[in-house]
Amino acid sequence: MFRYYYKIATRNLWRNKGFSVITILGLAIGLATCLLIALFVIDELTYDSYNKHADRTYRINADFLVNGNTFRERFSPAQFGAVLTQDYPQIETYTRLLQQDNILVKKGEQTLMEQNVCYADSTVFDVLDLEMIAGNAVTALRNPNNMVISARMAKKYFNSIDVVGKTLQTDNIATYTISGVIKDMPSQAHVHFDFLRAMASEPESREASWMSDNFVTYVRVRPEVTQQQLEGWLQKATAKYMENDLRKLTGSSLADLEKKGGHFRYDAIPIRKIHLESDLVNEAEPSGNIQYVYIFIITAVIILLIACVNFMNLSTARSAGRAKEVGLRKVMGSERSTLIIQFLAESMITSCCAMLIALVIASFMIPYLNELSGKSLQISLSSLTWILPSLLVIVIIVGLLAGSYPAFFLSSFEPVSVLKGKLSNGFKSSWLRNSLVVFQFAAAILLIVGTLVIYNQLSFIRNKKLGYNRQQVLILNNTQSLWIHAKGFKEEVLKIPGVTAGTMTRSLPTEMNLNTSIYSKDAARTAGQVIGINEWYIDTDYFNTLGMEMAGGRNFSPEMPTDTNALILNETAAKLLGFTDITGKYLYSGNRKMEIIGIVKDFNSGSLRNKIPPAVFTLGEYTAKMAFRINTTDVQRTIREIAKAYHARPGMQGQPFSYTFMDDDFNKLYISEARTGKIFISFAVLAILIASLGVFGLITYAAEQRRKEIGIRKVLGASVTSIVTMLSSDFIKLIGLAAVITIPLSWLLMNKWLQNFAYRIDISWQVFVISIALMVIVTLVTISIKAIKAAMVNPVSSLKAD
Repeated sequence: MFRYYYKIATRNLWRNKGFSVITILGLAIGLATCLLIALFVIDELTYDSYNKHADRTYRINADFLVNGNTFRERFSPAQFGAVLTQDYPQIETYTRLLQQDNILVKKGEQTLMEQNVCYADSTVFDVLDLEMIAGNAVTALRNPNNMVISARMAKKYFNSIDVVGKTLQTDNIATYTISGVIKDMPSQAHVHFDFLRAMASEPESREASWMSDNFVTYVRVRPEVTQQQLEGWLQKATAKYMENDLRKLTGSSLADLEKKGGHFRYDAIPIRKIHLESDLVNEAEPSGNIQYVYIFIITAVIILLIACVNFMNLSTARSAGRAKEVGLRKVMGSERSTLIIQFLAESMITSCCAMLIALVIASFMIPYLNELSGKSLQISLSSLTWILPSLLVIVIIVGLLAGSYPAFFLSSFEPVSVLKGKLSNGFKSSWLRNSLVVFQFAAAILLIVGTLVIYNQLSFIRNKKLGYNRQQVLILNNTQSLWIHAKGFKEEVLKIPGVTAGTMTRSLPTEMNLNTSIYSKDAARTAGQVIGINEWYIDTDYFNTLGMEMAGGRNFSPEMPTDTNALILNETAAKLLGFTDITGKYLYSGNRKMEIIGIVKDFNSGSLRNKIPPAVFTLGEYTAKMAFRINTTDVQRTIREIAKAYHARPGMQGQPFSYTFMDDDFNKLYISEARTGKIFISFAVLAILIASLGVFGLITYAAEQRRKEIGIRKVLGASVTSIVTMLSSDFIKLIGLAAVITIPLSWLLMNKWLQNFAYRIDISWQVFVISIALMVIVTLVTISIKAIKAAMVNPVSSLKAD
């Protein structure tokens, strides 16, 4: 019996090859797209799941609001973890990380620059569950000058993982003994390590200052402890250990701050939530966004529904064309149950074919998705354990839904009614099919609106006037190795043709990690006179090199030796301090009285997700980084000249010459949004393609149903244009109805997404007009392919008796 149904079903599918291809391809693209989105979403949701105690591991974050100025960061004082485990036994253990930007490592005659470096306590292997493959995890980081490296670094520097006891020279001065090798960390980790130095090597780790937040602290609690309980202990510990130092530094107690609407506290975030739900701007690595995960889940559902609607519409349309076949079968004695099973069998076979093709499409599309997302997604044997059952369930549901309507509807008609053609007439005005088409158009318009809004916001970010000029600024990253030769190197580079300006600094506007210091308007640190403020370290050429402008006062001058004891504020800081006139104004930092000599115009630093913070600029010769503005058509030649001068300085032979361009560094701040935008655009294009396939199938059906009507109209003198307009008008009306439904919904959803940015676009009416117009154009083009062909048919052929 099954063989009979299968044979009849495949024969019918083959007889209607055009419909079958459109139906199967549309559903296959929808299933493939959902599969790709599922792989992406699951990858995002499984970050840090490699930690076996991830459900009770937390990171401590700082959250300060002092005199109207907010500071939120992932750092805490050096001794915070120790006192927490001492005072609260429910906290099992803790570990600290002190992260570094990079490290210089000696390899033979070469010196290489490496990243993913930090100091760590020996307990890091307990809290973060790093797998040691060589060495003893208990003792590996107990002694100063010990270092644990990753397996890939061991292979890179020694061609082996059997390296315990060997040494590495770092930063040209320090030698570390390798005490362990850890397995390469999974890609789904919010922070990665290639070099772990013993925390005992870092003197700052033993400092007792409670007002210095430089360490990333993780704690692991007992199974019964909740996040709320942990945060309660953090507040108690803050009051017990920090309040006296806070009062000395700011002149305010915790209660005083709260009375003025401020706070000084530490929060806990579960380690599994850091990647997607942390809103801190200074994370160690680019974070995801839980809102983007929700967006992609909704997108997957929409695309799958569009594909299913296509399948159901085309299935019902094709079945209606077989009305006479159904009537003849019933006349010949076929039972209703037989017809129902036949229709369902065809639908299930179509779904299964679509599933197999979807797997092939997805396998070819994964490299493209990986390129867009920066991930390493793949369909592996382990992933097939959930992919195949999930697809099978979807296929069964879709097959039953798509086949059930024609199966139960057609099989219920009396043969006489069917053979008279009454069924076909009924299908021309099917409210169910029209409703499904409206949903299809609405979903496509929603995706187009989302695509345009995301594109416009990213374009706004790229083109917004930031208050500095990031174009053609070359940043050198390893200039601290120049030591006392840094200033001479800078002066030599400025003589190279094409280099117009240069600066030495510790602070650049494309960086996220900036120091926060306490300044007071009076020496006594009176309550209300103290603010926390971002502190920038610059030289006299900084503002000129980066194209920043003074709003008042003057810039630092090499002719004024006293400027080492002076400050420049940005406009936000001056407003916060209430300084409209800076003449004779001073700020106090510790015991230093510092004169305010100028105000620089506000500029955006870091990400546009946050507003411009108050900032203070201090003068000094800081060699951590250098930035040079270049103006030449031969950029590579200029870079080679700078590299030559760099390696010519004493002791710099063999040192890595590392550089970036400031506009590239700026773009990296929005790498998550840029990737998300490209992926979303790709999926929106696929959704439009699926919708177009459905429209093409339906117009094919409509043209066939109205074949004789078209012939009569042509005999009576109707033009091709009027016939195409007639066939198109019903679809245009459905697009209009879909637009009315979609516009308010899409505005609400995209406006909520834009709330993530402090600086954002307004959603203009043009976005909706363009979206609707694009949907109309795509639909008309799709319709015209078939409608023109139908209108061109000789009316004699159309009017022949069946």
